[in-house]
Amino acid sequence: MAEFTRQRGKRQEDGGLGSVLDLLLANARLVLGVSGAAVLAIATLAVKRLIDRATSPRDEGDPKAEQKTLEESWQDLALIKATAKPPKKQRREDLSEPLLSPARPPAPGEACEPRVSSAPPETPQVESTPPRCLTLQEKLLSHYSSWLAVPKVEASLAPQLARSICTQLQNFLRSKCPELPFGSLFLSGPLLDGLGAPGADYVHLMLPVVLDTALWSLIPGEDTVVRNPQYWMIKRTDLEYFPRGRSPWDRFIVGQYFSSNALNETLHKMLVGSINWPAIGSLLGSVIHPVVASQELKLQVRHDQVELSITLFPMVEMEDKVLLSAPPEGLVENLWLESFHRAEVLKMKELDASDSGARQRCLHILNSICRSHPALHKLNGSPLTHVVLHLSATTLDWAEESLADRFQEVLEELVGYLEKGVLPSYFNHKINLFCDLLEEEIDEMGFLLYRAVSEPELLLKEK
Repeated sequence: MAEFTRQRGKRQEDGGLGSVLDLLLANARLVLGVSGAAVLAIATLAVKRLIDRATSPRDEGDPKAEQKTLEESWQDLALIKATAKPPKKQRREDLSEPLLSPARPPAPGEACEPRVSSAPPETPQVESTPPRCLTLQEKLLSHYSSWLAVPKVEASLAPQLARSICTQLQNFLRSKCPELPFGSLFLSGPLLDGLGAPGADYVHLMLPVVLDTALWSLIPGEDTVVRNPQYWMIKRTDLEYFPRGRSPWDRFIVGQYFSSNALNETLHKMLVGSINWPAIGSLLGSVIHPVVASQELKLQVRHDQVELSITLFPMVEMEDKVLLSAPPEGLVENLWLESFHRAEVLKMKELDASDSGARQRCLHILNSICRSHPALHKLNGSPLTHVVLHLSATTLDWAEESLADRFQEVLEELVGYLEKGVLPSYFNHKINLFCDLLEEEIDEMGFLLYRAVSEPELLLKEK
């Protein structure tokens, strides 16, 4: 009974102390806020536990009870130390909620202070004028004026270098082979003739081979072994009356025919092994190298301001034909390729002069596109010229204002020819200018140009 009275008194004391603590905590919530009141409550609870253990009777001689009391004291002391430390601020990246809470509306009569932002002031947006959409006509003219422009230094230096090399080569041939009646070397190519894309990087060097027409005759291409009307053979005639040795070119005869291969091999040996190109290059302020591995007769010229590729073409003019010593690849020999380049240049300039047309300008753009695009590279040059000439026979309006329309029509014509796999020469319809193209190459070109018919800008983007 006495024990019960003692415990009850203790509960009453605890109840009185609890009432005091509750009152203290309630007031603390108002003064310190929720977080401050929570800290005070933890500290108060720890102090209360220490008071309870101090006023409660101790079990003398019970080691377990003493150990339990000691552990509880360490826990309460640690709790007090923890509450003494101010709560750490959370880092911004640890928060899942926004840092700023919704702003409290100002109380009546309370001044609303402006909120200061740490972010730098935004630069006022200035509305830019949207780019103007260029028409195809404007894009083509811009393409012609910018992309096709050749620096004046290159345009003047390249022909000058080529002419100097031409003079040196002419002097060498006359001193080395005085018995061979070579004509005067002259330059050709897009930079000088004005049809291809203006480019100062390659030049053709034409070497006329003068034949006695009484001793030589032409065999049409249809009668040759390749059955190709573009390749001709030059036959030595009347050998029973004019035996070998009568013509200085008889040394290049193979089976009664003037062999283009034999002539090229002789000239190639001269270019590679007989001419002192380092001395000539030093004289011209450049470095000149003959291309040894090529079947063509090529020179590479490197100057401080321009790099140049020169290709030498022996040529024969007979019966209004211009034949080049450019045989097809393979085992076939003695063939000469008919060239229409001179006729192309004359016809194109004649048509443009008659109606102030833009055919040459259109051809410049087409050649530059095909020359820079790997898939269209083999269309560059003569094939494009013949397409424009074919279209000129049916379309008369070639004024500059119609450049875009003619450009698209040329693309349509090209797609049509590629579908058939046949592009007839303007000067000889028996000749197919696509005969040397592979089927895969034709398909690739046709697919690309078919897309470009409806969207010509695809070609102008390629560089």
